[in-house]
Amino acid sequence: MDDVPTRLPLLQADCANCFALCCVALPFAKSNDFAVNKPAGTPCKNLREDFRCGIHTRLRDTGFQGCTVFDCFGAGQQVSQVTFGGRDWRAHPETRAEMFDAFPVMRQLHELLFYVAEALTLPDAAPLHARLRDALAETEQWTRADAPSLADLDVGALRQQINTLLLKTSELVRAKVPGRKKNHRGADLMGARLSGADLRGANLRGAYLIAADLSRADLRTADLIGADFRDANLRGADLRNALFLTQPQLNAAQGNPKTQIPPSLSHPAHWS
Repeated sequence: MDDVPTRLPLLQADCANCFALCCVALPFAKSNDFAVNKPAGTPCKNLREDFRCGIHTRLRDTGFQGCTVFDCFGAGQQVSQVTFGGRDWRAHPETRAEMFDAFPVMRQLHELLFYVAEALTLPDAAPLHARLRDALAETEQWTRADAPSLADLDVGALRQQINTLLLKTSELVRAKVPGRKKNHRGADLMGARLSGADLRGANLRGAYLIAADLSRADLRTADLIGADFRDANLRGADLRNALFLTQPQLNAAQGNPKTQIPPSLSHPAHWS
């Protein structure tokens, strides 16, 4: 971690220092993930006055599974405490529009920081470390911008710039994996039977792995950026050293104590 600046903001949710922005700023539609419709900018009906969830311990049982999957990568507390200096949208209603618009932009910035910070820990990506450090510094600077500047930011262009570096990082790291690597980038693998599959060094970027059976699969050093793991079976799978795996991806999947994951991530509470 020597190449990663220590001044980076926390890249995981700290709900105690957030004004429940994910429960207000974002919309959701009635589906298997959410029990009701909610438009953007409207507080969830389960949100309490203290910015806490009234059904936090019963979210999955009451039809709000989507809430247990979502993670803001720390954007919520950054917007609440840094961008708006601790002024909450209830006590300061004039902040509502700018705060709610800033949150999804900040989440993208924090997600990019997460990926770039991980790339900087990979020795095989050393030829790219200087450019990655520059990208990290630029992105981190944007996380400290004011709300109007965030509104004007072309975050898509920044994401594309960084994605080029992440692609090259992935290629350098996966090239060291022996044997022929599978290329399933963007593939439709919904419900695929991949139990026990050797997917070391595979390219699974953006792959649709919804309800796929990946039990006991070897996913070490596989590129998993953007892969959709909703209801995928990861029981007994080996995801150590998987590239760009995130907590929301694990939260969306099914696993058990035998599922091996990177030490920076956690086994979701619903895994058994």
